[in-house]
Amino acid sequence: MPKTNKKLPTVVIFGRTNVGKSTLFNRLTEKNQALVSKIEGTTRDSNIGTVNWRGKTFKLIDTGGIIDMKYLTGKKAKTGDIEEKVQIQAREMLNRADLVLFMADAISGVMPQDKQMAVFLKKHIAKKNNIVFVINKVDSQKLRKEIAEFYKLALGEPAVISAATGSGTGDLLDIIIDKLKFGADGLNEGAPPADDAREQISNSINVAILGKPNVGKSSLLNSILGEERVIVSPVPHTTREPQDTKVEYKNQTVTLIDTAGISKKGKQSAYKKKEKKYALEKMGIAKSLKSLNRADVALMTIDVSKPMTRQDLKIVEEIVGRGKSIIVIANKWDLVEEKNTKEYAEYLRGKLPFIAWAPIQFTSALTGEKVKKILDLVLKIGEQRKKEITDSQLNSFLMRVVKKHKPAKGKGLKHPRIHKFRQVRANPPIFELRIGAKDNLHFSYVRFIENRLREKFGFLGTPITIYVKKNKAAHGQHNK
Repeated sequence: MPKTNKKLPTVVIFGRTNVGKSTLFNRLTEKNQALVSKIEGTTRDSNIGTVNWRGKTFKLIDTGGIIDMKYLTGKKAKTGDIEEKVQIQAREMLNRADLVLFMADAISGVMPQDKQMAVFLKKHIAKKNNIVFVINKVDSQKLRKEIAEFYKLALGEPAVISAATGSGTGDLLDIIIDKLKFGADGLNEGAPPADDAREQISNSINVAILGKPNVGKSSLLNSILGEERVIVSPVPHTTREPQDTKVEYKNQTVTLIDTAGISKKGKQSAYKKKEKKYALEKMGIAKSLKSLNRADVALMTIDVSKPMTRQDLKIVEEIVGRGKSIIVIANKWDLVEEKNTKEYAEYLRGKLPFIAWAPIQFTSALTGEKVKKILDLVLKIGEQRKKEITDSQLNSFLMRVVKKHKPAKGKGLKHPRIHKFRQVRANPPIFELRIGAKDNLHFSYVRFIENRLREKFGFLGTPITIYVKKNKAAHGQHNK
């Protein structure tokens, strides 16, 4: 079972809906990870990020806004309603917290829910000192003068901030660091020094879980982790925000990114309709594609119990077009009655001939069948994606390839001559094929070389780019 990093102190942002929790999360983590809008209940999954301040690092969790206090008193979701799950997850995050940032907002003033939550926190959080009361949206001197009413909640001196402008957030970070417990050396126990942070990130394999809505992406992530890290629901577009979860597996750091479902219909609806939910879907889809840019490997998740669609193909094109490695996750295998993997693999290969190099993994996120094989594939692909081949190896390779099959001409009467073949970068692998100034090489021969490269050197699950360049024309000639 992969292990998540539990050594960092955990700070949980808690409060009713629309007090600016996600805005504060984005401000403190210095990332635009959490969706922010004026629509109540925008945050569903708990966003998790890290914050470094004064040389110390802590984990920050942004929870969904609490709508009904009954979910904090131990009652479990019975109907499976998504809002119930959101708030029960918020309660579970509170139980893990080393420090709670309880947020209210100056514009609304003290609301009945604020009073109820204050009583709950004082009763259930073991030490009162583990609560920091934060009043947000104090964007003017006038509002600052009107915060006196918040003192009746008896939570001590509040931290007065504006998450939108950043005002007061530095002071808030000072309070957080002073209240958290760190190792005797002043650094996080088990956390890397700040100077090593960039190296740690570069050594991590970033994995984006992509696919249409409702193919089981969040369930797949939960199954990999062995816990309900994110909300799971049969409602399309349950996940709106990319979720990053770092795990340690076989001494390798893997960052798993769960993303909102990408659908053509969702894109069109976001542009054509003014309803709030479609606007949020548009934001979620944009973030999913942005998350793909920072991924090394994409888990292209499909519902294998249903025929593939044009939208599945479009998502694969997005992945390959960005130079990302890919594993086809044929999920919901438990719903297939006649489980013939060879037959289904041939069907998928026929639909996806342009990624014949991508492995196919049949899984059931519901039962956990073959899910544990995914991380092994990720590690193998991550290693091969970074593979570098020396010039001498490529020279020997090219000699054997040309001897077996002469370069095919694109146009003209003579076979083109390949002068040089070299790797210009790794992660992803890019090669340069240099030919004569007047030569033309048929595109099919470039594909032939790619296939022979894979046979010889691997590059499992990874797109290979081969650029054809012509030598400069001799003096007095022109290279067309």
